[in-house]
Amino acid sequence: MLVVTDHTDELHPEAVYQALLEQGIFALPQCEACGRLHYSPRVLCPFCGSDSLGWSELSGDGTVYSTSTITPRGGTAYAVVLVDLAEGPRLMSNVVGLPADDVRIGTRVRARIDARPDGAVPVFEVPDTEATPS
Repeated sequence: MLVVTDHTDELHPEAVYQALLEQGIFALPQCEACGRLHYSPRVLCPFCGSDSLGWSELSGDGTVYSTSTITPRGGTAYAVVLVDLAEGPRLMSNVVGLPADDVRIGTRVRARIDARPDGAVPVFEVPDTEATPS
């Protein structure tokens, strides 16, 4: 489990999650009672109700569970995806570096953290060694 020493118990888990992303660390809360990871960060484990939570750094590996293409008026289409992380939780994000119409269910992806003006966010890209399923 990741030891988060720069943050106190007074910070909401969402603030800790964001602070870790800003440091380039992709981590999620892990319940110390039942051992399960969960997203989104919250003060109680959604599985067993325990308030004994730690943080676990993630591999960033995942698989696209669902995908939708968004085409803003006058803009470039992008893929909004649900990704099943290798460690179990599912989260919503974007796939970057691949045309939106090429993102398929079952595509293996890897997280990277993008710095944006409103805060760092995890996005996913297809590793060079992977091909998208047909």
